[in-house]
Amino acid sequence: MTLRIYNSLTRRLDPLVPLEPGHVRMYVCGMTVYDLCHLGHARSMVAFDVVQRWLKASGYRVTYVRNITDIDDKIIARALANGETIRGLTDRMIAALHADADALGIERPTHEPRATDYVPQMLSLIERLQAKGLAYRSDDGDVNYAVRAFAGYGKLSGKSLDELRAGERVQVDSTKRDPLDFVLWKAAKPDEPAEAQWDSPYGRGRPGWHIECSAMSCALLGESFDIHGGGADLQFPHHENEIAQSEGATGKPLAQIWMHNGFVRVDGEKMSKSLGNFFTIREVLQRYDAETVRFFIVRAHYRSPLNYSDQHLDDARAALKRLYTALAAVPAQAPATIDWGDPWTARFKAALDEDFGTPEAVAVLFELAAEVNRTRDARLSGVLRALGGVLGLLQQDPQAYLRAGVGLDEATIQARIAERAAAKAARDYARADRIRAELAAAGIVLKDGPGGTTWERA
Repeated sequence: MTLRIYNSLTRRLDPLVPLEPGHVRMYVCGMTVYDLCHLGHARSMVAFDVVQRWLKASGYRVTYVRNITDIDDKIIARALANGETIRGLTDRMIAALHADADALGIERPTHEPRATDYVPQMLSLIERLQAKGLAYRSDDGDVNYAVRAFAGYGKLSGKSLDELRAGERVQVDSTKRDPLDFVLWKAAKPDEPAEAQWDSPYGRGRPGWHIECSAMSCALLGESFDIHGGGADLQFPHHENEIAQSEGATGKPLAQIWMHNGFVRVDGEKMSKSLGNFFTIREVLQRYDAETVRFFIVRAHYRSPLNYSDQHLDDARAALKRLYTALAAVPAQAPATIDWGDPWTARFKAALDEDFGTPEAVAVLFELAAEVNRTRDARLSGVLRALGGVLGLLQQDPQAYLRAGVGLDEATIQARIAERAAAKAARDYARADRIRAELAAAGIVLKDGPGGTTWERA
């Protein structure tokens, strides 16, 4: 069966046909690193981690790029408020991002470019757009994209320019030719630090957000590639603007398939920092082990809304324990090699080949666990563990997982707390965060206070 993916551009399930046979090139919009990652970020990272894992399991070579936005209005404001450098803030937040992603079993992308390392490529792209009449310099010194000069604008969102104009909520900027025009290069402002400015043919300034991804994806994957992904909130305007910039400059399709993961919702509303209803990954990991959080995300389809609640996470933890209980009761004799012709594995494959259908794939795991419990077949136990591994699950020692938090004695916990304190004293915050995440995964919750660090079992 051919892998089919829902394409936001065509609004249908399209077969994956890589531009280069056997090699899938994928770009996913990453985080703007001014604060800790929340569960919405975890949802996107896990979703595309499953995508790249399944592509590899299907025999493809994968070049996976997930960028980091490390220059932005929010980053500048946060650094100034903290009294630290922009680089100091972004380095600290990137280390925290890696610690959170590692705890959730998210494999590192092939490339993780920082926007600030690609400013020359951004300027080159802007010059190409200006030469084609798609960019202009406004009276305030900014360089803007002329949206109405690009015939294909609106094809990703499926709306006409007039519909987009009617729905736009941005303030009218008198220096723009059209309110939908967006900034490619921002002229330097007197109150911004020097490290937020670069020299350019347009004077000192910095890139706009949208041009960053166009430049990085083109530099690392070529002018056309196979998959472009990100959260549903990026479909418009960010991804629409990426298409306008990239295709306006090159005349080639930017990506063959556009993928968008659904929101995490709390009380029916999208989880976001702007609404103040978000939970950071590490806050959630203080109460639930990391594999439970990953399982909670994986068992929902990536395009569907994911409703966050303690009840749903409690249910995910109980369900995951049922799978581990089957593995503990009937240990696999050896690591299983997956035979995709086997009836169990064939059903699992069919589920993931249909737009990465993880709910159906997880259902196969539970049916297989029931068969393991019924037959006590060690071979099937090995297959269960191997298929779980495709989703980044069930790779811990089953007995140890089921004892998690109980098997750690007080001396071991105190030793880990001391190790974390030493890491913080050495300003190795990434290591300190990893220790906290590892203890959280074992059911140990740390609480920092004036008198030091205390702990309790979750």
